Amino acid sequence: HVRSRRQRQMCIRDRLDVVTWTLDPILLEWGGLRVGWYSILFAFGLIVFGYAIVSKMWQREKLPEDWLTALFYYVVIGTIVGARLGHCLFYQPEYYLANPSEILKVWHGGLASHGGVLGIMIAIYIYSRHVTHRSMLWTFDRLCVPVGLVAGMIRLGNLCNHEIYGHATDVPWAFRFITNIGEWRAGAEPIFSAPSHPTQIYEAAFYFLVFGLMLWLYWRRDAQKHVGLMFGITMVLIFTFRFFIEYLKNDQVPNEAMTGLGIAKWLVIPSVLISIGFIVALLLKGKKYRTPVLWVVGVSLHLIFFGILYLLHRPETETAVSQALNIGQWLSIPIVLLGLWSIWYSLTCKRPADGRIV
Repeated sequence: HVRSRRQRQMCIRDRLDVVTWTLDPILLEWGGLRVGWYSILFAFGLIVFGYAIVSKMWQREKLPEDWLTALFYYVVIGTIVGARLGHCLFYQPEYYLANPSEILKVWHGGLASHGGVLGIMIAIYIYSRHVTHRSMLWTFDRLCVPVGLVAGMIRLGNLCNHEIYGHATDVPWAFRFITNIGEWRAGAEPIFSAPSHPTQIYEAAFYFLVFGLMLWLYWRRDAQKHVGLMFGITMVLIFTFRFFIEYLKNDQVPNEAMTGLGIAKWLVIPSVLISIGFIVALLLKGKKYRTPVLWVVGVSLHLIFFGILYLLHRPETETAVSQALNIGQWLSIPIVLLGLWSIWYSLTCKRPADGRIV
């Protein structure tokens, strides 16, 4: 028999130290049409909330309305195409190159944030050359304000889909996810994962904090006048965090690990990069920007320090952390570098605050 929707959507704690997550990924089903939580959260984050926030910024700066309309289409197309191609070509190139028609089947799942970033970069390059005639960084500084909100909502969508969660753990807030979603929705008994890190929640919470920081920098500190600063801070924070959270997450595809270098060596990389950003921040002349940047970098360094301690001192029941960097971590490193370069550029370049190409 098919389980009732009420039963499928229950989320209960069967023990004091474990959350059994049984939310149905599909919110609405009518005939052959299915509307899932992931699709709704993705659409609302990117198309509704993201657009509304950028629209308010456009009104504040009295920018041309046609620029905003064009930006909307460039970003939506760049995000979806880039995220899909990123998943297909970064994570499973052999399969998708052998079955290219599968690339178009987005409804089967498979979007990569790194690919989305690259897709947006290409889209904004074209947009900047043909629409605004301003620097790419000028546009990125405005786009990065809602990025944390959109990314957080996407991770909550992953939580609803019972996907992209972490290693087995004994922490009090561990989740048990259903691993046979399709069969379970058809009426079979659920097969649960071992109690695992709900890394989707970790990521969503951090991304929402980044969103709050970007709102503060834009509306209270006018940081967008320092071209490239907000974009740099966003990229450094999000992808440094993404680098470390990968140590708690299961690989999305088999053989995702790409190198056998030890954790201790690779944990140093983002710390060194952010330390460079810290030194650059010290060169800031204006106190208006020095305080928020130093605060961001200082907190990041503390998070990294405690993250290292966490990884090195987990209880014996914790699944062993992989000794290799996976694809997501490899792709995070150049994006963090790009963010640091953007911060350096914003502090040294004499480009006009409106981002015009002169």
